[in-house]
Amino acid sequence: MSTYFAEISVMLKPLVNDPQGLAVRDGLHNLGFAGVERVRVGKRIEVTIEAADAGAAEHAVREMCDKLLANPVIERFEFELRQWSATG
Repeated sequence: MSTYFAEISVMLKPLVNDPQGLAVRDGLHNLGFAGVERVRVGKRIEVTIEAADAGAAEHAVREMCDKLLANPVIERFEFELRQWSATG
Protein backbone atom coordinates (compact mmCIF):
# COMPACT_ATOMS: atom_id res chain seq x y z
CA MET A 1 0.00 0.00 0.00
CA SER A 2 1.11 3.53 -0.76
CA THR A 3 -0.08 6.81 0.66
CA TYR A 4 -1.51 9.48 -1.64
CA PHE A 5 -2.43 13.11 -1.08
CA ALA A 6 -5.39 14.68 -2.88
CA GLU A 7 -6.10 18.41 -3.12
CA ILE A 8 -9.77 18.75 -4.04
CA SER A 9 -11.39 21.96 -5.25
CA VAL A 10 -15.18 22.21 -5.14
CA MET A 11 -16.91 25.14 -6.82
CA LEU A 12 -20.47 26.04 -7.66
CA LYS A 13 -21.37 25.42 -11.30
CA PRO A 14 -21.18 28.61 -13.40
CA LEU A 15 -24.95 29.17 -13.64
CA VAL A 16 -25.61 28.64 -9.92
CA ASN A 17 -26.15 31.81 -7.87
CA ASP A 18 -23.31 32.42 -5.39
CA PRO A 19 -24.58 34.68 -2.57
CA GLN A 20 -21.34 34.27 -0.61
CA GLY A 21 -19.36 35.37 -3.67
CA LEU A 22 -21.62 38.42 -4.05
CA ALA A 23 -21.09 39.33 -0.39
CA VAL A 24 -17.30 39.03 -0.77
CA ARG A 25 -17.40 41.14 -3.94
CA ASP A 26 -19.43 43.83 -2.18
CA GLY A 27 -17.03 43.77 0.77
CA LEU A 28 -14.07 44.19 -1.55
CA HIS A 29 -15.81 47.13 -3.23
CA ASN A 30 -16.37 48.69 0.21
CA LEU A 31 -12.65 48.32 0.92
CA GLY A 32 -11.79 50.24 -2.23
CA PHE A 33 -11.23 47.39 -4.68
CA ALA A 34 -13.64 48.80 -7.24
CA GLY A 35 -12.11 46.82 -10.10
CA VAL A 36 -13.36 43.48 -8.74
CA GLU A 37 -16.12 42.38 -11.09
CA ARG A 38 -16.92 38.82 -10.03
CA VAL A 39 -16.16 36.56 -7.07
CA ARG A 40 -16.97 32.86 -6.75
CA VAL A 41 -16.42 31.15 -3.40
CA GLY A 42 -15.67 27.46 -3.11
CA LYS A 43 -13.92 25.05 -0.83
CA ARG A 44 -10.58 23.24 -0.79
CA ILE A 45 -10.35 19.82 0.80
CA GLU A 46 -7.18 17.86 1.50
CA VAL A 47 -7.35 14.08 1.82
CA THR A 48 -4.56 11.63 2.60
CA ILE A 49 -5.45 8.08 1.61
CA GLU A 50 -3.78 4.69 1.47
CA ALA A 51 -4.34 2.73 -1.72
CA ALA A 52 -2.79 -0.08 -3.72
CA ASP A 53 -1.80 2.27 -6.55
CA ALA A 54 -2.51 5.69 -8.05
CA GLY A 55 -5.47 4.38 -10.05
CA ALA A 56 -7.15 3.01 -6.94
CA ALA A 57 -6.49 6.24 -5.07
CA GLU A 58 -7.95 8.32 -7.92
CA HIS A 59 -11.03 6.10 -8.05
CA ALA A 60 -11.54 6.43 -4.28
CA VAL A 61 -11.17 10.23 -4.31
CA ARG A 62 -13.58 10.56 -7.23
CA GLU A 63 -16.09 8.38 -5.37
CA MET A 64 -15.67 10.50 -2.20
CA CYS A 65 -16.46 13.62 -4.21
CA ASP A 66 -19.45 12.04 -5.93
CA LYS A 67 -20.93 10.70 -2.69
CA LEU A 68 -20.14 13.36 -0.09
CA LEU A 69 -17.69 16.15 -0.81
CA ALA A 70 -19.52 17.79 -3.73
CA ASN A 71 -23.19 18.15 -4.57
CA PRO A 72 -23.34 17.07 -8.24
CA VAL A 73 -26.52 19.07 -8.85
CA ILE A 74 -24.95 22.45 -8.12
CA GLU A 75 -21.20 21.89 -7.76
CA ARG A 76 -18.28 20.67 -9.83
CA PHE A 77 -15.01 19.35 -8.51
CA GLU A 78 -11.48 18.73 -9.65
CA PHE A 79 -8.51 17.31 -7.84
CA GLU A 80 -4.80 16.75 -8.01
CA LEU A 81 -3.37 13.52 -6.66
CA ARG A 82 0.22 12.81 -5.80
CA GLN A 83 2.08 10.16 -3.92
CA TRP A 84 2.72 11.24 -0.35
CA SER A 85 6.25 11.17 0.98
CA ALA A 86 7.51 11.41 4.56
CA THR A 87 8.52 15.03 3.85
CA GLY A 88 5.06 15.91 2.54
